[in-house]
Amino acid sequence: MEPILNFLAAIPWWAYVLGALGLIAFRDIFIQKSHTISHNYPIVGHLRYWMESIGPEMRQYFVANNREELPFNRIERGWIYASAKKENNYEGFGTDRDIYEHQHIFVKNQMMAFKIPEGHPNALHKDFVPCAKVMGIHNKRRKPYRPASIINVSAMSFGSLSAAAVEAMNKGVAKADAYHNTGEGGLSPYHKQGGDVVFHFGTGYFGVRSSDGNLSLEKLEKLVNDNPCIKAIEIKLSQGAKPGKGGVLPGAKITKEIAEIRGVEVGKDVLSPATHKAFSNVSELMDLIEKIAEITGLPVGIKGAIGKLDQWEELADIMVETGKGPDFIAVDGGEGGTGAAPPSFADHVSLPWVYGFSELYKVFQTRNITHRIVFIGSGKLGFPAKAAMAFAMGVDCINVAREAMMSIGCIQAQICHTNRCPAGIATQNKWRQNGINIPLKSDRLAQYFKTFRKELIEITHAAGYEHPCQFTMHDIQVNVDDIDLTRNLRTTYGYNKTQVPFKGSQVLYDCEYLGGKNFTESAK
Repeated sequence: MEPILNFLAAIPWWAYVLGALGLIAFRDIFIQKSHTISHNYPIVGHLRYWMESIGPEMRQYFVANNREELPFNRIERGWIYASAKKENNYEGFGTDRDIYEHQHIFVKNQMMAFKIPEGHPNALHKDFVPCAKVMGIHNKRRKPYRPASIINVSAMSFGSLSAAAVEAMNKGVAKADAYHNTGEGGLSPYHKQGGDVVFHFGTGYFGVRSSDGNLSLEKLEKLVNDNPCIKAIEIKLSQGAKPGKGGVLPGAKITKEIAEIRGVEVGKDVLSPATHKAFSNVSELMDLIEKIAEITGLPVGIKGAIGKLDQWEELADIMVETGKGPDFIAVDGGEGGTGAAPPSFADHVSLPWVYGFSELYKVFQTRNITHRIVFIGSGKLGFPAKAAMAFAMGVDCINVAREAMMSIGCIQAQICHTNRCPAGIATQNKWRQNGINIPLKSDRLAQYFKTFRKELIEITHAAGYEHPCQFTMHDIQVNVDDIDLTRNLRTTYGYNKTQVPFKGSQVLYDCEYLGGKNFTESAK
């Protein structure tokens, strides 16, 4: 053995390097058949693939300007990061945005802003902005719910997100008096850390699934009874990332914990169909909504990305005829989001939020039933000016997903679907998750929500209003084109928002159905 070691020690280091390169060249030319470049240019060809792999990072940090990146540019991400860390999120020397670009938003300020009187809830809590409507109050549900925050965490499931990320978000919404939508992966222990929860299920019925893959109302009833943190139920009809498409959860990703939470078998592929088994038409959907509301007592709503309107019109007609219907509707934008999807779906199927919501809202407005529904917007609305526009168009709350992820450390690596998220958020890799300091990250999500609400209420007061629900479509203008450069929302989208009844923030503050804990405890 010693002579062999002495012989190896006598070989110079560069000979080992040449030997390794020789083996790589042999492999490139004679063994691998997949890559023509590596075959024709052994060794050197690997540089091409390596440079391609780091191209997005090079462009993100060194090439793209502050306003150029998609889906979120550097200025937008920087505002979220600074807000979450309670750092200076101001800009100096004026805006660097092209204020004449298409769809730029202008909020019309009032000559004399709204003045906060003494004793007003916003004098006590600068970020107090609850939903102006109560979920379930019109349909007389046994447990109505008024979200204490107009910004909340959108549907992202445990499984797609890590345990640490979900736990940090739930603890964060508890501190911010917001709610946490579970996504369709079931209710995990990480969702039960003190925050209000909206339980969401899709075609896989995870967490409330029978052995044959159907929806079990018995399991749903037990889940709600056992978990008072659940304040509402959401049925997913479609999502912006891939509306009308199902998915497969590979067996390799199904750990024992995920299997128990979702109600599936360990190590076995699970199909989420493109359509529901529990209903096949609008009438059956309406029946299911009423059954769920009856057995749970909770408000029940639906979530969808918007395309064709015929079935939505049928839904609205049945609501007029029966006096019943969903307590809330979450409208997702076709821009896509945290869900992995083929580019053909993410790029082309369903309408972007601003077009989809405006079309859908008119369906219910023409039938005079918008007051019965809490409208929730979801689609890159986690910025105060965009939220002001959304409220002017008719939303009552907004849900954020990617913005919430960024507040706890997401760097927009755009590899959520690979299980290699470097921030430990969209991965089940334990090593990467260990980098998430849950108490710290929960504080940051809460601070982002509080900063967002504070700035939105300040914009609202600048426009002369007390609450964002008072925005009208005449208060917001957007750039359209060079011939008619700027129009108000009424002219652009062809309707006036139905005014939301509002009797003052104090009424919201004193509401017995107000969610959260911090505001409700101080109100007593």
